[in-house]
Amino acid sequence: MQFDRTNYSDEQLRSMYAALVLPRLIEEKMLILLRQGKVSKWFSGIGQEAIAVGATLALHPDEYVMPLHRNLGVFTTRQMPLNTLFAQLQGKASGFSQGRERSFHFGSNAHHIVGMISHLGPQMAIADGIALAHKLGNEAKISVAFSGDGGSSEGDFHEALNVAAVWDLPVIFIIENNGYGLSTPSHDQFRCKQFIDKGIGYGMEAVQVDGNNLLEVHRTVSALAESMRANPRPVLLECMTFRMRGHEEASGVKYVPTELLETWAKKDPVKNYEEFLQQQGILNEEQKTEIRQKHQQAIDVALQEVFAEPEIVADLAKEMGSVYAPYQQQVVAAPAGGVEKRLVDAISEGLHQAMEKHPNLVLMGQDIAEYGGVFKITQGFVEAFGKARVRNTPLCESAIVGAALGLSIKGYKAMMEMQFADFVTVGFNQIVNNLAKIHYRWGQNADVVIRMPTGAGVGAGPFHSQSNEAWFFHTPGLKIVYPSNPHDAKGLLLAAFEDPNPYLFFEHKAMYRSVSGLVPEAYYTVEVGKACVVQEGSDATIVTYGMGVHWALEAAKELPDASIEVIDLRTLLPWDEATVLASVRKTGRVMVVHEDTLTGGIGAEIAAVIAEKAFQSLDAPVMRHGSLDSPVPFAIPLEQQFLGVDRFKIQLNRLLKF
Repeated sequence: MQFDRTNYSDEQLRSMYAALVLPRLIEEKMLILLRQGKVSKWFSGIGQEAIAVGATLALHPDEYVMPLHRNLGVFTTRQMPLNTLFAQLQGKASGFSQGRERSFHFGSNAHHIVGMISHLGPQMAIADGIALAHKLGNEAKISVAFSGDGGSSEGDFHEALNVAAVWDLPVIFIIENNGYGLSTPSHDQFRCKQFIDKGIGYGMEAVQVDGNNLLEVHRTVSALAESMRANPRPVLLECMTFRMRGHEEASGVKYVPTELLETWAKKDPVKNYEEFLQQQGILNEEQKTEIRQKHQQAIDVALQEVFAEPEIVADLAKEMGSVYAPYQQQVVAAPAGGVEKRLVDAISEGLHQAMEKHPNLVLMGQDIAEYGGVFKITQGFVEAFGKARVRNTPLCESAIVGAALGLSIKGYKAMMEMQFADFVTVGFNQIVNNLAKIHYRWGQNADVVIRMPTGAGVGAGPFHSQSNEAWFFHTPGLKIVYPSNPHDAKGLLLAAFEDPNPYLFFEHKAMYRSVSGLVPEAYYTVEVGKACVVQEGSDATIVTYGMGVHWALEAAKELPDASIEVIDLRTLLPWDEATVLASVRKTGRVMVVHEDTLTGGIGAEIAAVIAEKAFQSLDAPVMRHGSLDSPVPFAIPLEQQFLGVDRFKIQLNRLLKF
């Protein structure tokens, strides 16, 4: 291994040695503790330390890094306190995630590190969002995202690189090519000869380095970063290396040929750099011993402090209070009256006013710029706010959700328009595992609104008509709103943008241009989590939302002798339990109605709560109506049968006569 010390002082080279050896010494200690049963799991990066350390040393301290399991050197090089780091690994209360996460699944804004999730790939899109924030703010900064060679098989890898290339984002995508994805060798993961070949396909620069050579990694990243700060663009950096231990310690390395381990043992990054320094007379035995002993003493002291800490005591209020970022809505009252507007126009007006109120709000979505979106909600927005804030995106739903989160980490607000709610499946992981959990995991809010054009009734078939709000209703950390009228649509949308928590905002496509109402032209918000009693009654309650509100009002008109109370939930998560129960206790009969398929729908949860908490007030069984348990058909007669409005009316009559 050849080291080029050009432009490095002796002191700098020794300092880099100290940074390189610290994660190795921690690893060695952790392996001992693992055998003693004092740590539960360990993902070893022995043999790969030069990449994490070299790359992190090359960055500005305020440039974000998205590390993975084997990048302990990122955390130590950013000088995280060892006792806090060890408390994290031990699941103690003083750790970065306060016992809610293990290993390196945590981040720290103070250290400009974004914590990973177990799903490999999503963090690369977050690096895109952070880099986009740098461009929008005219900051000469870059971001860095790590990936293994196995993780490059994930769709998130492709999406993140593609978006970065199209938008010229200053991101270094570091691929630690260690030859294996867990136990699966590279030839079973991909067929390209080397990762730098992939750069051609993305239209980006690609560089390969010896990942075990600390100076080569540092020099390369330093040069790339300096160039990218002046000329923003993404770069793919392939670091050739090897993982000397198993994927995690329980895996072992039996699947690795002995001769391969022997070959790479000779390329040990710590040993080789140490020998180079000694040969050059830069590091003598006394200095080496002093550096190592200082580290070992710090490690031992920090571990003693952590082991002395008591085990976490579960605090219900604290845990539940950490699911969402703290926020207390201050409702902006709507003035009386207004202008008659269609639902689509109310949403557009609300979005426009949000852009005016929040200069840090960025809109992203397929075809939303000059074209104005497929439903024309953002028509004219480019002229009003510019292409930097109103951004057409590639067909990369997962990457754009991740980029939205990256923007939030940098203090921006982000809106993503799913062209159709059905397409959210491609970004599902980012929503339920990154957006929804990130505050609970390490206190980072996700100031993101995802607009979801949804619903059937327009003959659009199985992939443009699904009602999929129930998929997310089960996910703590998200907020879900679903307005039934233009007034609430504008007010709830503006409220969502004020809240630093992640929102899914459902908009029924069939109501865009068929439902109108009075909408104040001024800025106002609607209370999130508060249902609306649309129509008062005494004989029965219909609890519903979205298109179901219009079905309920129509059915009530056809039953003039019945007094039917109609409750529009408006917010699905959190839903207004108090208003629903008060109505049920008054009428004694209730039906929960939604357009979504019946089984496992939101109505099942509401019905269960009613049965549990208002059973003694009921004069009839709690009834539900939902669509057929089938995909949404295309032909109008089949779709009408699927929705079953006539079935709902028959069922309502049964409820009243019970």
